[in-house]
Amino acid sequence: MEDKWYQLVKYLFADVLFGILLVKAEVISWFRQEMFRLQSFHMFGVIGSAVVTGMIAVLLIKKFKIKTVDGESIETHPKKFNKGQVYGGLLFGLGWAITGACPGPLYAQIGTGSTVIAVTLLSAASGTWVYGKVRERLPH
Repeated sequence: MEDKWYQLVKYLFADVLFGILLVKAEVISWFRQEMFRLQSFHMFGVIGSAVVTGMIAVLLIKKFKIKTVDGESIETHPKKFNKGQVYGGLLFGLGWAITGACPGPLYAQIGTGSTVIAVTLLSAASGTWVYGKVRERLPH
């Protein structure tokens, strides 16, 4: 059963709340670039906390066989390593360092009035589109 548009408003509120949290934690600040120069622990702490929280959440989901809100089972599949992940990670990090913006908080940055970030958003969307077009031709 597909949700009506008004049933999806709860997700808008959750996203707005998350955006406020990103702003208040100064995660979206251009000045958090000191992480790339190893001059501050702030962002490493935020990212590390997110990784640990995600690990605990996945552990709990597997242990208690937690289902989605729609009652569907959550399945995890083993991931196979390939060198493309290293290249993708380096490209992602380079883009983050150049623009000062991880794709996650782009909308929060735009919401704070940093409209120049729209260029980064368009670049991220373009890169995703290009990847979708060339994905099958990339080495595995």
